[in-house]
Amino acid sequence: MLRLLVIALLTAITISSAAAQNLEVIKARKDLLSDMGDAAKQPGKMMKQEIPFDSDTVKASLDVFIDKASKLPELFPEDSKTGGKTEALPALWENKDDVISRFKKLVDTAQAAKNNVADEFDFIDTWPTVVGNCGGCHKKYRVEKK
Repeated sequence: MLRLLVIALLTAITISSAAAQNLEVIKARKDLLSDMGDAAKQPGKMMKQEIPFDSDTVKASLDVFIDKASKLPELFPEDSKTGGKTEALPALWENKDDVISRFKKLVDTAQAAKNNVADEFDFIDTWPTVVGNCGGCHKKYRVEKK
């Protein structure tokens, strides 16, 4: 009888911890990251010279990066490691301070780019640095896309 009680208790604890996943935070985090990905599309096409350079579009994209990246550091609580189809690797949780500093660096880099993109040449010089911040994090802390 005691064994059954212990098994039932362990099962309840396991179910409770699975239910404790912070799915709302995971969704919010994924939404912000998706917004940043969407914001990078038009400038990415400009870099490839698929569409003409437009400084207003670039600055609007940089505003998205600044806004979303500044919100992301708060969206990695311990209860959001799993669930919600998160693509965060365990390495992220082991190096959370590095991840947070990368978001802050992205904000600073995007702000500097926004202040300094006066023409297409400035854009070509600064855009790779901005999105390079994204790629560095993706390679280290996100499940690889197939």
